[in-house]
Amino acid sequence: MRTVIETLVFSAATACLLVSQVQAADNLSFKGVLVAQACTIRPGDELISVKFRDISTSSLYLNTRTPGEPFYIHLQDCDTQIADSVTATFSGAENAELPGLLALATGSIARGIAIGLETVTDQPLPLNLASPEQALNDGDNVIAFKAYVRGEPKAIANESIRKGLFMANSTFTLAYP
Repeated sequence: MRTVIETLVFSAATACLLVSQVQAADNLSFKGVLVAQACTIRPGDELISVKFRDISTSSLYLNTRTPGEPFYIHLQDCDTQIADSVTATFSGAENAELPGLLALATGSIARGIAIGLETVTDQPLPLNLASPEQALNDGDNVIAFKAYVRGEPKAIANESIRKGLFMANSTFTLAYP
C-alpha cells in the first residue's frame, strides 16, 4: 500500500513540474445550442408496438384492407408558449407495389401485404409526409393514429397473399411548427 501512495505522490509532483513548463493557448472551444422543448414523449412511447388481430386472407381479397387499429403517442409537459401544435412524420421501408405504405420487415413469413397509416378521421398518412397539425394544450396531450393491413393489388388479383407472421418497422418524428 505504501508503494502505491508514493507512486501517486511522485506522479502528481512530476505533473506539476511539467505543467509549469507548458504555455497556454486557445486551442479548444465549445459550442452548442440550448433549446426549450415544447413537449416530452411519455416514457415507454419511444417504442410503440401495434398488434393486429388475426387477419383472414379472404377478408383482404374481399375488402383489400383491414379496419384501422388505433395507436397513440403520449406527450407530457407541453408548453404552448413554445409551440401550440405538432405534426408527426412516419418513415420506413416503402412497399414497392403500394407507395406510401410500409413494406414488411425481413423475416416476415406473410407476403403480398403492406402496412398503412392514417389519422383517426381515416385520412391517409403516406410515409415521409407530415401529418396534419394537431393543436396542443398545456400539460399532457395524446396524438392518435391508426394502422391497417392492405393487400397488394397483384396479390389480391391472383389470390396469392401468403399467410403467416409479419412485422414492419417505422420511425416517427415529431415537429412543432
